[in-house]
Amino acid sequence: MAEDTGLRGRGAGSPAPASERAYLQRRTLRRGSAGWLLLTGLGVAYVVSGDYAGWNFGLAEGGFGGLAVATVLMGLMYACMVFSLAELSSILPTAGGGYGFARRALGTWGGFLTGTAILIEYVLAPAAISVFIGGYVESLGLFGLESGWPVYLACFVLFTGVHLWGVGEALRFSFVVTGIAVAALLVFCVGALTHFDGGSLNDIAVDSSAFGSGSWLPYGLLGIWAAFPFGMWFFLGVEGVPLAAEEAKDPERTLPRAMAAAIGILVLLALLTLLPAAGAAGSEAIKDADNPLVAALETATGGDPTTLSRIVNYAGLAGLVASFFSLIYAGSRQLFALSRAGYLPRFLSLTSRRKAPYLGLIVPAAIGFGLAAATGDGARMLNIAVFGAAVSYVLMSLSHIVLRRREPGLHRPYRTPGGVWTSSVAFVLACSAVVATFLVDPTAAGIALILYVVAVGYFAFYSRHRLVAGAPEEEFAALAEAEAELEKG
Repeated sequence: MAEDTGLRGRGAGSPAPASERAYLQRRTLRRGSAGWLLLTGLGVAYVVSGDYAGWNFGLAEGGFGGLAVATVLMGLMYACMVFSLAELSSILPTAGGGYGFARRALGTWGGFLTGTAILIEYVLAPAAISVFIGGYVESLGLFGLESGWPVYLACFVLFTGVHLWGVGEALRFSFVVTGIAVAALLVFCVGALTHFDGGSLNDIAVDSSAFGSGSWLPYGLLGIWAAFPFGMWFFLGVEGVPLAAEEAKDPERTLPRAMAAAIGILVLLALLTLLPAAGAAGSEAIKDADNPLVAALETATGGDPTTLSRIVNYAGLAGLVASFFSLIYAGSRQLFALSRAGYLPRFLSLTSRRKAPYLGLIVPAAIGFGLAAATGDGARMLNIAVFGAAVSYVLMSLSHIVLRRREPGLHRPYRTPGGVWTSSVAFVLACSAVVATFLVDPTAAGIALILYVVAVGYFAFYSRHRLVAGAPEEEFAALAEAEAELEKG
């Protein structure tokens, strides 16, 4: 392959050969396209669909108390992880995100395993959400369409097309749709609270055989653990903000600010969703609902659709679109960074005249559409995505700990409050979340492991011998290795 010439093994500090400069020039993104406000919107957009659907299945695993405790613990995990990633992204503001951080802290294997886990999350999640969008389109009777492959194809073609047009346009579109979804959540909260009854929270029948069971924890203490993956749905994806680093304005300042603002908004939305929904209708009534917010409003008003429930129903579709749209963006940037550095086939990181990684957008979209059309199983695909996310959280939190211990003098424009104690909390909770995915859906976790094994085989036998030394994440790691050699000398 012609592009291989001169791309391997360049020493740190050595000038880049012409072949390497030409290679990287064909793989550049549009810088300065997003300020902190658009990045904050991106962080919320990744997640907002999780407020409209999915989290309520945790009520069937742990009851209201179990899901509430799980949500608090997962919220703590995400907050600790986000503040850890804010520090890491200020050190290395590149499109590699978690892969880049782990590459320096844990070596090439750590970088590859982290990037692969993130990629599993961001390829599978849009496929799952396209199925959910199809369900909403059918239930709302839009254009007389039924859920199926034509709807899934329309989603991928339309929204991938917007991303191909340009990142600034894409992020502004996402910001507007996310704003609509968030506004509707606030309207839902006000409407649901008018029917709130605290006694309805704990109306799920108690399983007396479960250890520690009671009205608050009808499935016992183990139910808290089993509800972890559903508590994650209130926050899943916010960690993708650093993937926009190369397209952000002043990333060393804007990324930490945007991540902190996004997690604060998401914590508030989780509270304003879980408590009013369960209190208005009862946990039992919504624990298996595909559209829990609408189900909560209709149950609270006697089962008949109301103007408010219809508004929330349409807003739910907007929330799904916002998350689908932004997750496509995140997946393309992670794929771009891994491909640019040679971990994945290099042609996937080529960018267009508008500085969009067109193959990094089209290939995952084709895979996502194929999975959605072939299976139609949105819940299973989302559980696979959750497993990949949880594994990446373990590795990213560990990366922060290792870099703090091994390189305390590294320039850090932003420092994580609490230091390694903060990232250690995230690490322990992330390990627990990985195990919890096996409690909820062992099949999905098994499928994710198989995908991992295939990817590891590709890396072990092929791509790890063909890495691109001049990629930003690789240069960052090579610099650390050179400094270590100097210290030894």
